Amino acid sequence: MLTSKIPTSADIYLQVNGTKVAVVQSYRVTSRSKSQTIEAFGEAEPIATIASMNSYTIELSRLYATDAAIRDGISFHDLKDFSLVICKPDRRVIFDNCQWSTIEESAEVGGMVLERAVIYASHRVETAA
Repeated sequence: MLTSKIPTSADIYLQVNGTKVAVVQSYRVTSRSKSQTIEAFGEAEPIATIASMNSYTIELSRLYATDAAIRDGISFHDLKDFSLVICKPDRRVIFDNCQWSTIEESAEVGGMVLERAVIYASHRVETAA
């Protein structure tokens, strides 16, 4: 019997070197692929299209630093080359080589919350759950 759990915000998180540093309430991914057409002399239309690099723009909402990250004094602004992990009932999607583009921050005493962040990723992989 296959059981599938309902994803929660704990199933969407940022990690650095395999350590979870923040949980994320929601996300939205925009994938882009650059391609190039190949033209031949005398042809009215391109004869082929070659796909090249993919890139990903990811909008994250309500990021909460983990207790361990807070104890370690993590600064989201200083994070580089981190990963976004999204656990779905049947698979795990990982965006690697992430870099920040935009951060909107608010904070309470004893905690750190990013209201909204936009990150770029250069690599996406799916694995079985």
